[in-house]
Amino acid sequence: MSVKDNLKNIQENIIAACSKANRNAEEIKIIAVTKYVSIDRAIEAVEAGVTHLGENRDDGLLSKWEELKDKPTWHFIGSLQTRKVKNVIDKVDYIHSLDRLSLAKEINKRATRTINCLVQVNVSGEESKHGMEPEAVCDFVKQLEGCPNIHVAGLMTMAPFTEDESMIRDCFRRLKNLQLEVKNLKLDFASCNELSMGMSNDYRLAIEEGATMVRIGTALVGQESQEVK
Repeated sequence: MSVKDNLKNIQENIIAACSKANRNAEEIKIIAVTKYVSIDRAIEAVEAGVTHLGENRDDGLLSKWEELKDKPTWHFIGSLQTRKVKNVIDKVDYIHSLDRLSLAKEINKRATRTINCLVQVNVSGEESKHGMEPEAVCDFVKQLEGCPNIHVAGLMTMAPFTEDESMIRDCFRRLKNLQLEVKNLKLDFASCNELSMGMSNDYRLAIEEGATMVRIGTALVGQESQEVK
């Protein structure tokens, strides 16, 4: 199917999920994850009406950014090595993978404007996943007061890849509760209004549990290879 048709289906699913949760569908940002597709497919996504693109690697982001520039809002959603910050910092609008103080300091050092960052949290506790332990998040956020170029826009997590819906929902609910804890700190640099959670297989559940950003790859733009730059 075309990206346009996929987008229509996803938007309909989002409306249904929001209706079930008594939410407004306009609150949800659809981030097209273009890691596994070509530049042409990313261009097709933007032309279909997608306004947010997400990339997992710096070289993939840079190659697509050269073609699309500032047409979409750019999200870096993969694990970010400190030494790679300089490659993407002036291209991205959001970084979804802030998970350590050394990375925060490098972002703050390299940025020439305020960067919206989401703290990545390993809610499920799986060793295969990146992110901070939930118990460490509030103290970590407080430490970011010394990084004036960082705005803590929200939190991000990945749920376990399982068919157990209750386990997935529990992961998302725990991140939502953690978001409320951060908001209750009432820090000027940490509005923490965004929840980036939910992918192709579980975005409907994520929305029902409070997601404001869903990161959708296969269901939206498909998959052309294992990894395309």
